[in-house]
Amino acid sequence: MAGLVLCEPTELYNILNQSTKLSRLTEPNYLCLLDARTKHEYNESHVITARRVKQNAMGEYLVPESVELECVKYCVVYDGKTSSLDDTYFDDYEEDKKDTEAGAATQCARVLEQFTRHPVRILKGGYERFTACYHFLRTQKIFWMPQELDAFQPYPVEILPAQLYMGDCKQACDQQIQKDLKIKTQVNISEETAMALGAVLVFSTLGLSRSSTAVMAFLMHSSHYPLKRAWKHVQTCKTNMRPNRGFVQQLSDWESQIYGSVITDVSEPQY
Repeated sequence: MAGLVLCEPTELYNILNQSTKLSRLTEPNYLCLLDARTKHEYNESHVITARRVKQNAMGEYLVPESVELECVKYCVVYDGKTSSLDDTYFDDYEEDKKDTEAGAATQCARVLEQFTRHPVRILKGGYERFTACYHFLRTQKIFWMPQELDAFQPYPVEILPAQLYMGDCKQACDQQIQKDLKIKTQVNISEETAMALGAVLVFSTLGLSRSSTAVMAFLMHSSHYPLKRAWKHVQTCKTNMRPNRGFVQQLSDWESQIYGSVITDVSEPQY
């Protein structure tokens, strides 16, 4: 079995907003997002592209028939507010009803993990915490046509929650994105700014090379990350980021300047 892991809200946000030429949500084996809440709660609103996981007459969760879980890269399950992998239920008192529901995602994930190659992610804090951070990614829409997913406009990836984002020129020009993310400052990578004024969006033409280089350089300076850690963090947020070789060497030089010596071997294949 692949196992279970907790998924921070920012991780699901970044999974939903990965893109190449189109949103990666168009790929059938990219993401299986499942809502383990009640039918009423799901119909009221849910995270975009999420489908409600069904139960049989015995209350056991059923594996979605339309999804080949062994081929799916990300399988994410959420309920109302689960915050740990503990699936203990409380049935003694009516006032514990909310606690009873808190383990729904874990119960569902334990069924799904038998069919996946990758760990099943359980959204930490559930729907409540995610939508408190990203209210603009909730919907009542149940069915998504392929052309609708093709037209889905991803948001910039989040590097530091509610503080630092990385995107492209098109996203930088989108007023709705600026409003939803509360962007106060935009940096066209040649400028310097501080995040004390609010959230910052760093962007370049495609949002892959120059912007990722600038963000890594910032993390190395402000968070004292060596290049290897900064690279891994940004790549986790933006999976197709790709600084060119010249920028990689500049980052290596920057690391040497900060730490007094080179820590990361940029001749390794991942760089």
